[in-house]
Amino acid sequence: MTTLDPSSVLAQRQQRLARPTKATGWTSWLTTVDHKKIAILYGSTAMVFMVLGGVEALLIRLQLWRPNGTVLTAATYNQLFTMHGTTMVFLVGMPMAVAFGNYLLPLMIGARDVAFPRINMLGYWIFLLGGVFLYSSFFLGGAPNGGWFGYAPLTSMPMARGFLPSHGADFWAIGLIMLGIGSVTSAVNFIVTTLNMRAPGMTLLRMPVFVWMIFIIAMLTLFALPPVTAALIQVYMDRNFGTHFFDAAAGGDPLLYQHLFWLFGHPEVYILILPGMGIVSEILPVFSRKPLFGARVVVMSGIAIGFVGWGVWVHHMFATGVGPATTTGFGIATMAIAVPTGVKIFNWLGTVWGGAVRLTTAMLYSLGFIAMFTLGGLSGVMHSIVPSNGQQHDTYFVVAHFHYVLFGGLIFAIFGGFYYWWPKVFGHFLSEKMGKVGFWLLFVGFNLTFFPMHIVGLQGMPRRTYTYGTGHGWELMNQLETVGGFIIALAVLVFIVNVVASRKRNDLAGADPWDGRTLEWSIPSPVPVYNFLEVPEVHAFDDFWHRKYTEDEEGRLVRLPSGGSDAGEHPEGEHSDGSHIHLPSPSYWPLVFAFGLPMSGYGFVFKNWWLVGVGVAVLMFGLTAWLVEPDTAQDDHS
Repeated sequence: MTTLDPSSVLAQRQQRLARPTKATGWTSWLTTVDHKKIAILYGSTAMVFMVLGGVEALLIRLQLWRPNGTVLTAATYNQLFTMHGTTMVFLVGMPMAVAFGNYLLPLMIGARDVAFPRINMLGYWIFLLGGVFLYSSFFLGGAPNGGWFGYAPLTSMPMARGFLPSHGADFWAIGLIMLGIGSVTSAVNFIVTTLNMRAPGMTLLRMPVFVWMIFIIAMLTLFALPPVTAALIQVYMDRNFGTHFFDAAAGGDPLLYQHLFWLFGHPEVYILILPGMGIVSEILPVFSRKPLFGARVVVMSGIAIGFVGWGVWVHHMFATGVGPATTTGFGIATMAIAVPTGVKIFNWLGTVWGGAVRLTTAMLYSLGFIAMFTLGGLSGVMHSIVPSNGQQHDTYFVVAHFHYVLFGGLIFAIFGGFYYWWPKVFGHFLSEKMGKVGFWLLFVGFNLTFFPMHIVGLQGMPRRTYTYGTGHGWELMNQLETVGGFIIALAVLVFIVNVVASRKRNDLAGADPWDGRTLEWSIPSPVPVYNFLEVPEVHAFDDFWHRKYTEDEEGRLVRLPSGGSDAGEHPEGEHSDGSHIHLPSPSYWPLVFAFGLPMSGYGFVFKNWWLVGVGVAVLMFGLTAWLVEPDTAQDDHS
């Protein structure tokens, strides 16, 4: 006889009683301030940009299939590799982290929304419009072509001097400033939500590891973006107003740009990878049926990475002649940051060791994350050794390293997170069979693409070059890399087909299909607009797990008949459908406000000051209307 878990009964009751919202159809997505809908918008938009960035990568690989390739011209190649890097870092990696954080952080801490719902939506519109602004450069004279790092003085010299004679560098600088504004809105929202909106009893050390990782990257974002924003403004000023921040002949300093950029750029690596670490830290315990080994140590390691990450940026600059004292200090810091990273790896392995492991698709991606990230970390430590760094600098060895860290880390974790939380977000499962096919395609294609880059890099193949000559012995490795790239594309296609097919199949999921440990699994799937009918009270780390299980005298798990919670005892009464819960009303004004930024951006790119003025006017109009619009309660949860 099956025993019903009262917490599941409550979840089903909430699902049944949740009434439809007033704002329906596609227009509701334009005005929504629901953190869950905004998360879906972030994730789906980032997937579109991932496909665009992948197409750019495939064109690059086709060009390098053989020596003296003619698929792309040098000018087109420069635009594609610049936009590929820019897309994957700023339009895929960071927004994906925001998507997961937006959906899960409030649920995991027992909150009904983020602290600033309308600012949350503003951040999405800035991200979307900033991405469109960058990609519109392909049709307005040429895309950015100075590398995703945009090194001065190449990007900062005026067009009249013959350096990058298109507006691509201006699009790049202004576009990244726009995207930075959107990132700051998300960071502030996550910080305030985490600190101020936790459920009763949810102390900092009872927060899930994923919440901690999102909180840490929010802090990193808040402090990392100002240096690069200053550098981007200086690039624009040098190009368009005759300043000489980075012009050595006029007393400027090109190395100043590198310091400003990498002071952002290396914390940015952890901004991208820490969310993946958080995702994996939630998946591994569930499918090992064990608590996360040393959970507090994992949290402290994440905090340590956040601090030490500020002291390693110069290892990107060892080849610039910064001096032995500087290279020694930053080399030691680069070695030191491997310690908390390695601690996490041993914690994850300790979680799996001896567990009742279920090799679901999400678990496979998490294990793949550990393996690929470990390889990337090992090659990263090599960069702390100054002579080795000098040999590897600007070769394909570095390309292999950061793809093992960021693709092998973040992207594997993202796909694992998709398969794990998809039932919670949409109420139905993705196909496990197709998911496992997609995993093995991605695993094989990834290693076939990027592992040979270590070899050709050590053989001296330079990065950022659109062709290479015969006689170097690089042909076979480049052909393997190209084949691997297309296998990766096939893996992504399998995922997209899985999404479409699963929606038609509609294999419904309950509130807690994986036997989860954290609070989001205590409420219906998909989640009601108000999240929690009653704000939960937390008594322990992994509180929802402890509501369901206890241990017998021999340490074996025993399911509690009552579910370990009083959640099922709430009576069905006047407000059992959540109608008593105040929710912020939807608004068009974040979208109107956001439109002012690209309008001003186009004005700055083409020096059309009238257009700049119109953009500023739209900003002020949208902001004023936003401030005077009442935040009314909606009885129908709209």
